[in-house]
Formats: sequence, structure tokens, C-alpha cells
Amino acid sequence: MKKQICLIICLVISGILNTSWVYAGENNAVSGWKAGTARANITPEEHMWMAGYAFRNKPSEGKLTDLWAKALVLEDAKGQRVVMISLDLVAIRKVISEPVRNRIEQEYGLKRSQILINASHTHTGPETQSAPHIFTLEKKELVKIDRYAKKLEDQLVKLVAEAIKNMQPANLASENGVSRFQVNRRNNNENTLGMQTELKGPNDFAVPVIRVTNTKGKIIAIAFGYACHNTVLGTYEWSGDYAGFAQIELEKKYPGATALFFQGAGADLNPLPRKTVALAIQYGETLAASVDRVLKEEMKPLKPELALSYSEIDLKFEKASPTKEELKELMSDTSKTPDYLKASAKVLLSKLENGEKLMTSYPYPLQVWKLGEQPIITMGGEVLVGYSNELKKLYGQNIFVFGYSNDVMAYIPTSIAWKEGGYEASRSPIFTTPWASNIEEVIIQEVKRLAAEVGFSK
Repeated sequence: MKKQICLIICLVISGILNTSWVYAGENNAVSGWKAGTARANITPEEHMWMAGYAFRNKPSEGKLTDLWAKALVLEDAKGQRVVMISLDLVAIRKVISEPVRNRIEQEYGLKRSQILINASHTHTGPETQSAPHIFTLEKKELVKIDRYAKKLEDQLVKLVAEAIKNMQPANLASENGVSRFQVNRRNNNENTLGMQTELKGPNDFAVPVIRVTNTKGKIIAIAFGYACHNTVLGTYEWSGDYAGFAQIELEKKYPGATALFFQGAGADLNPLPRKTVALAIQYGETLAASVDRVLKEEMKPLKPELALSYSEIDLKFEKASPTKEELKELMSDTSKTPDYLKASAKVLLSKLENGEKLMTSYPYPLQVWKLGEQPIITMGGEVLVGYSNELKKLYGQNIFVFGYSNDVMAYIPTSIAWKEGGYEASRSPIFTTPWASNIEEVIIQEVKRLAAEVGFSK
């Protein structure tokens, strides 16, 4: 009788410990999640124009590493889903992200708030948009770009289906690591870096990490990020740059896992020194080591609860859109206006001559998630580090902030950078005018509203 009672008690305890909500695994992880991953090789199959640098004067010539699109689909205990897509590309522009997100919504029922598409900002990936800034290319090169973009769109939609198909019970945990190879390029001169005795900020050295394990404790996905331009390399060979090498290193350390890199608010941060393959590998391994250290230490288990919000706000410009006369004057300027801006002027002029109106504002995407207790803020465009620092003052150092998400249309300067001027401060979707001077205030206020919607406070 005593043996029977003991057996019953053991079975009851075993049942409790193996429920879908909690199991006595590593770090007391909380389950109830489902997760699935998928990947697609997006390395161009032909030599074509590369993105990121205006100095290039010919198509690609080879491959250093493959380029990847990767997806991580998460489902909470109530069946609500999100998909996180990482891309080894310089940008995800509206011309691609819009149809991709539309098709994902139509085919899989995921709304804008449930979809995060982030570009690593590698400058050794392909161009994906044939206008306006490379408008002067030969027709055969423009055809290659359009062909690649269409294939990419199909690949990303299919990727989500594969990740959904691969879903399995999982556990999630999060934590921030640290890495320090970023240097603020607005406040430090790259050419005299070796003579400086100190580096000036602002910076954000955080390495956000999300660990996804199956119910046996095996890591199946690692989502991680860093705020730093992916610009170690500027060659004519395809590569994911330091972020690509970091993913390669992590997938070597954790066989069977999918490593996804998400670019942070690093638009004014460069990896320095740079310009050699050895440095790109070094920074990739350094970042991977930071992630690996976090994975091996205690991480915060995440409850299987998703809270999501999304909006697109109309960001204004400081000046009116250019007239035909102003554009013609810029195009005829032989001393100050670079060729790529003349090409942009030509495109805008063509629109005006065809009876179209130029934009007077831009629909800027913002997204706020809570994965269990982990807040994630995603922002479109090339976001300066000051946004991350300001948001961490409001919501704590453990939040994750990703730039380069859902639509990369231009630099997003802080109010300080806007006043100071310079490269990052003056570049908006209408190149003849910067964003309006209140851009930071408008964006931060909307983030506050979205944060309140999902339930995390200052």
C-alpha cells in the first residue's frame, strides 16, 4: 500500500514538473512557447551591383561568405504569433518590405505588428532597389537588381511558411551582454584614431540576446544584436561582414542552432579600425564570444505572453519639396553636387514633369513588443545611437532597441545631431531638405504611446 501511495505521489509530481507551462530545466526556464526557424540563401547567383558605397564603379566579383535570410517564428500560450526575420543586406526598403508584409498577412494571418524584418546593414551585399540613387546604371544592371528583388520577396514569404511548419515546444530567455569595438564616428576621426588617447561617445555597448531552447534544453535559435555599422569591408566580394562572421561562429559553437543578427541603433557608430577581412573576422568572433558568455550564464526566463503594438507616423521635412527649377539647378551644378544626388534630382524632376507630387512627409514605422517580460523597440531607418540611450533612460538598460527595421528610408538623427549638422543629420527621403527639427520629440512620444499600449512603463 505504501509503495502504491509513493508511486501515485511520484506520478503526480512528475506530471506537474512536465506540464506545458513550467519544467525544472536550466535556469528554471518557462515553457509554453512554440518556436520554429528557417533560412534561405540569398547570395546573388550572378555578378551585380553592390549596395552601401558610392565609390564602387563595377559589379561584384566574388564571394567571401554566403548571405542569408533567416526567420524565427514564436507562438505564445494563447496561440498569438510573431515572426522575426534577419537579412544580410544593407537595408530593407519599403518597395520590398511592403509587398512582403502584405503577402505574409494574406497567407499566414500575421499583421504589421507581428512582423519584424531587420537588415544587418552589411555594405558587401547586393543592391535591391533600381532607383533613384543608382538611376545612371546600364539597363542590364538595373534588370539584375529588379530580378534579385523579386526573387528575394518570394524567398521571404516562403521562409515564414517554413518556420511555421518547423514550430515545436520551446523555452525563451533573454539578457544583455557587452562588446566594445564600436566607435562613434561623429566624434572621433578614423584617420587619426591611432593618435587618440581616449574615444568620445555617445555609445551603446549592449549585446541583446534571446535564447530559444527545445524542451530538452538544446539551443535551437539565438537572436542577438549590436549597434554598429556593418562596414568593416568595402570590397567587391559578397559577405555578411562582422555580423555574418558572428552568426557563422555561433552556429559552429551550437550545431543545429539558427543564429539571427539584428542591427541596433548604430547609424553613427563604426567598427574601428577596419577595412581588412582579418578585422571583420575578429569583430565577428568578439561579438559571438559576448553572446556565448551570455548563453552560458543565468538568463531571464520569459513567460509565454506576447503584447504587440505598431504604428506609422508622418515625419515632416524642414523645408518644402524642391521645385523643377531647383532640381534643374542642382543637376547642372558641376562643383558641389555629387553624381548620385544628381541622379536623385533627375528622378524627382521626372516625377514632377509627369504630373506627380513629391512627398511632404514620410510614413515612419515604429514597433513595440513584449516577449514575456522583455521589451523590444524597433525603429525604421538608420537610427542614431542617441535614441537607444534616451529610451534606456526612460525604460531601463535591459530593453532591446533595433534600428534598420521594416523600412530603411534614410538616417534618423537625434535633435543634437540635427543641430550639429553633418552627414547623418541632413539625409532624408527628400535629399534637398533634412527632416523637421522636432523629429526626435515626435518619435519618442510615439514610442511612449506604443509602450503604454503593451504595458511597460518608465
